[in-house]
Order: sequence, then structure tokens, then C-alpha cells
Amino acid sequence: MSRASELAYEQIRAMILSGALPPGEQIREEWLAEQCGVSRTPVREALRRLESELFIRRSERQRSFVADWSLDDIEDAFVLRGLMEGLAARRAAQRITPAQLASLTSENRAIGDAVSTSTPDVQAFLEHNRNFHATILEAANSPRLTNLLARLIEQPVVWRTAQSYDVADLQRSHKDHSELLAAFQRGDGGWAESVMAGHIRRAFHTYADAHLGKKPGGTLT
Repeated sequence: MSRASELAYEQIRAMILSGALPPGEQIREEWLAEQCGVSRTPVREALRRLESELFIRRSERQRSFVADWSLDDIEDAFVLRGLMEGLAARRAAQRITPAQLASLTSENRAIGDAVSTSTPDVQAFLEHNRNFHATILEAANSPRLTNLLARLIEQPVVWRTAQSYDVADLQRSHKDHSELLAAFQRGDGGWAESVMAGHIRRAFHTYADAHLGKKPGGTLT
């Protein structure tokens, strides 16, 4: 892939993930070329790659649109994320350094501060939650897992999940992190993997409720 195509790919992907190009939006190559500062050929190459990654879908008339992922698609992503982050937590429990454990403790303390009020600081929660999970991946010391998870842990999905949390959900997430810390302190990979799998699965149900228009507790809005 040429440098111009790579540039177009990164910019178009970022627009899709940020919502600047919303689901169902028709792709207009000329406009994208102007936005990316490249010709239309790199844009076409970028779109082919994004189509292979399921960010773009092509109609029977060969028109391109931003993909609108179904709840089943999202669940598949969460299932894969749970498996891989669970494995990362197991490996981290066996390899974590004192410095990494101290970093996790600090990040989780900041998460606790962010969610301890009646009006939680969701942005602070997101920042420290991202750092917490990134440190676990660092401790797992598996470049392959890190690269695979980079495609699954997209901030718009994480952001929407966190925005759907009520205070109790945020505090439960903080409690999960505290239990992960306990597992890491014990060097217990099975415990860490189990907690992480449940943590990710709970996040899926929160996302699903928001997708279906349900209030916390499962009632429709």
C-alpha cells in the first residue's frame, strides 16, 4: 500500500470511528480525496481495504456505504475481545512486574475517584480505564495479542458503553478492576482470566441495552 493510500486509509477509518462518517452514509470518493489531500486512486485503494475489514459495504449497484454493524456483529466483537483479553489477563498474572502492578493500582485508584460521586467523571473514567487495560496488555508481553485487540477495542464502542453506564455500573467496573488486581497480586492466571471474561461480557450487555433502547435494569425507553 502506497504512503498516500495508507494516509487515506487512516483518515477515512478515523472518520468512520469518530462518527464523522456515520453508519449508512454513502461514500463519495471525490469528497474523501479532498479531505485526505490525495487523489482518488489512493482513496479507492483505502476503501478496498476498509471493505475487507467490514468498515465499508458495497451495494449491488457497486456503490459504497459505511457499514452499519448489527448487534450480532457487535456481540461477535465482544466475544472475541473477551477471549483475547481473558488470555492477556492470564498471561499478565504470570509476568507482571512490580512497576506494572503499581501502575494498575494507581490507574484503578483514579477510576475510583472518577466514579465515586453522584455525577461521575466519564471522561476521566475512559482515560484511566484505557490505561488500565493497556497496562495489562503490556504485562502480557504478547505483540500478537496486542495487534489483534487493537482492531476490536475501538473507542467509539467503549465510549458508547461507558456513556450507557449508570453510577452502579461504573462502580461495578471499578470493583472488577480491584478483583483483577487481587488476582495479579496472587499470580493467579485462571482467576484473572475469569474476572476479565465476565468484565467484558457485562460490558456487552450494557452496550446491547443501549443499542436496543433500554434503560438500566432492562426496561425499554
